[in-house]
Amino acid sequence: MRKPAILLALIGTLLLTFCSEQRAAFPDPIKAFNIDFNWGEGGPNAFPRPGLWADANPAEHIKWYEDLGCNVIQTFAVSCNGYAWYKNGIIPEQPGLKYDFLTEMVRLGHQKNMKVFGYFCAGANTKWGIDHPDLSYGIPSNPHIPFTTQYLDYLCSSIEDAIKKTKMDGFMIDWLWNPGATMEPYPPLKWIDCERIMFTELMNEPFPGIEKITPEIEHQFRRKAIDRCWNRIHEITKKTDPNCLIWLTCCQVTGKDVVGSQMFKEADLLMNEGGDLESVEAIRSMVGQHTRLLTCLANWNKQDAAEIVPGAIKANIGLYGFTKAGANSLLPDIDSFLSKPVDSFTGDSRNIAALARAYKGLPSKYVK
Repeated sequence: MRKPAILLALIGTLLLTFCSEQRAAFPDPIKAFNIDFNWGEGGPNAFPRPGLWADANPAEHIKWYEDLGCNVIQTFAVSCNGYAWYKNGIIPEQPGLKYDFLTEMVRLGHQKNMKVFGYFCAGANTKWGIDHPDLSYGIPSNPHIPFTTQYLDYLCSSIEDAIKKTKMDGFMIDWLWNPGATMEPYPPLKWIDCERIMFTELMNEPFPGIEKITPEIEHQFRRKAIDRCWNRIHEITKKTDPNCLIWLTCCQVTGKDVVGSQMFKEADLLMNEGGDLESVEAIRSMVGQHTRLLTCLANWNKQDAAEIVPGAIKANIGLYGFTKAGANSLLPDIDSFLSKPVDSFTGDSRNIAALARAYKGLPSKYVK
């Protein structure tokens, strides 16, 4: 009996060591960026036409991220126009996709010791809205998809497929909001037919009629809809690959639809896309012990890089930036952001200039 017990103890030790090494391998601090394929020309809304940037070269993108000093790359599995950035999946690929983009980004990124994340938008998908007009609020470039069982089946099957085919380290899940808006004040739900069915499923009672929906009843429904969506995403991800990380991004982490939710506790990474460090601290007690916190620099949130970057580093909060891709799917080379003082840039360029110095361990006033 002694030998089997010793053997089991040894196996347990080896497994614990392996898992610890896997956790330790995740970058600390997190230095992340995203060349954003979600916003561009030609689509029926502010999302780009399918196939825009379909010739994006993974090797060129990896070099740009490496030059920036990233250790975490966020790119795309499926972007908001509803088409995939990898080949041979169940979701149609971007028309004319030249490379097996996400799969190659993962392979090449791992050669550089970088983690590579894909992306899904829970609340908006132009293709879904066009294909299923009865299950969508149309196709605006804001959240428009009720989290019906039909949609959750579609979303989760695409997540499972991308994990298996691309071997990505994880994925960002964005716009996990009810239809209408990403920030308070939320407009009232429209209560289209599919939402009335959702009401019965989530509230365990028949839909009472719009005139009987009070603000409190709608609030309960909204949180239950988000919770169900999150639970489905979390379940399929960890079932498919327990090591696949879920990166939840939220533009208003203190919003009443999400604050204190189970997804804050279960997310592997949780990012305040609003950028301010005060909101990150406000939710620190609501997250899981394993959850890594990040904040964001982007033109839309108007944060001061000179304040956010050193503040995040001091508080052990990961950093992330993003901006729309350029005409050739890339951005200017990193030397151009280092060749002038940070304050000589504006908007996202200023943020990139600040992040480049921080990510490469250079003084904030460094000029090459």
